[in-house]
Amino acid sequence: MTAAQLTASRAGALSGRVRAPGDKSISHRALILGALASGETSIEGLLEGDDVLRTAHAMRAFGAEVVPLGQGRWRVLGHGGFAEPADVVDCGNAGTGVRLIMGAAAGFDMAATFTGDESLRGRPMRRVLKPLGEMGATWAARTGDRLPLTIRGGNLRRVSYRLPEPSAQVKSAVLLAALNAQGGAEVVEPEPTRDHTERMLRAFGATVEVVDDIAARRISIAGGQRLKGTHVQVPGDPSSAAFPLVAALVTPGSEVTVEGVLLNPLRTGLFETLREMGADLTVDTAREAGGERVGDVTARHSALHGVIVPPDRAPSMIDEYPILAVAAAFADGPTVMRGLAELRVKESDRIALMAAGLAACGVGVEEEPEGLTVVGAARGNHGVRGGGRVATRGDHRIAMSHLVLGLASDAPVTVDEPGMIATSFPGFVELMRGLGGEIAEVSPQGPGERR
Repeated sequence: MTAAQLTASRAGALSGRVRAPGDKSISHRALILGALASGETSIEGLLEGDDVLRTAHAMRAFGAEVVPLGQGRWRVLGHGGFAEPADVVDCGNAGTGVRLIMGAAAGFDMAATFTGDESLRGRPMRRVLKPLGEMGATWAARTGDRLPLTIRGGNLRRVSYRLPEPSAQVKSAVLLAALNAQGGAEVVEPEPTRDHTERMLRAFGATVEVVDDIAARRISIAGGQRLKGTHVQVPGDPSSAAFPLVAALVTPGSEVTVEGVLLNPLRTGLFETLREMGADLTVDTAREAGGERVGDVTARHSALHGVIVPPDRAPSMIDEYPILAVAAAFADGPTVMRGLAELRVKESDRIALMAAGLAACGVGVEEEPEGLTVVGAARGNHGVRGGGRVATRGDHRIAMSHLVLGLASDAPVTVDEPGMIATSFPGFVELMRGLGGEIAEVSPQGPGERR
């Protein structure tokens, strides 16, 4: 049976209050640190998407008891470390999950073999394997630095590792490995990246030192530290909140509020950029929850204009460039986005796929090796034509971004392989329909019934 596709059509203003799924980055870390810790960790608001569920399964393989209790509540009973898994650890499509787990596993005297789906097996792992190798871990892969691969850890030594490019995944892998390294580790960041690992390590009882100087940020952690189970409240994912918020910004008459969104300053680059473009974007009831800043974010339809996005902002919004490109399509003038090399090696080549999808919908776009320029269609009251059938190559953010495009385009936009949306945003279609969006399930041969 041929898989269904999804088509988004213009249906009028969007309105309502919703809650975004739990933050994916924090959800992965909560499960991994809970498994490394001694005692019970209780988690509320966990993202129950495919990627995070793969990490939960992996933690069971390493010996932790991981129990879902319903509605985002989970219990993890850790035994103070990882045990050698009896079988290959399949991380599905979870790039964050596999890289962090490899770092954690490298700290123990054992071997662990990792694999994933076709997409994850095609993604490079060398930038994580390199620092782990400098610490003393060894690895072997069937093909280059791709999965499936086996890591053997234990007896790690201290490393001072300078990130060659911004990557919270690499930083986190080193910090997790350093928990069981003689002398710990130091990670040097020329540009700060998301700091959820540092924050959560402290919540689990570890000491982490962060020092900013003129040239870099230095994160140090001592080896031999033992984690203790704790309570983790997972805030709403700003990367997921971006989709209904941008949909409201580009759809006339709309006003949408997303409650409980993570407002960590290392994750809010998109919100800053949208405001620079003229977005009516406000935050209410800002508060602290689980060691992170959260708030309710409201977006109202706005007349946007193109901007040049500073390349050094990329680490704080790397996952949001696809949906930013959609906002740029409805702006007046060009929006220039550079410093995006990492987008070439995400779940897909996101630069190429966004360029192709936007072009198929009549949007002016110029692809660069490490960037993208989108020429907005607002000048002269022209709209976005739409009408494209977009190949997503199994990338959830490409799919959701183009569905948002279709909600405000002149003609419907169709995306293939919609099932992968559940990796980060289970219930996305239902949430958007609840706000008034028109998203229908169709067969590849033609229109079908909405479900």
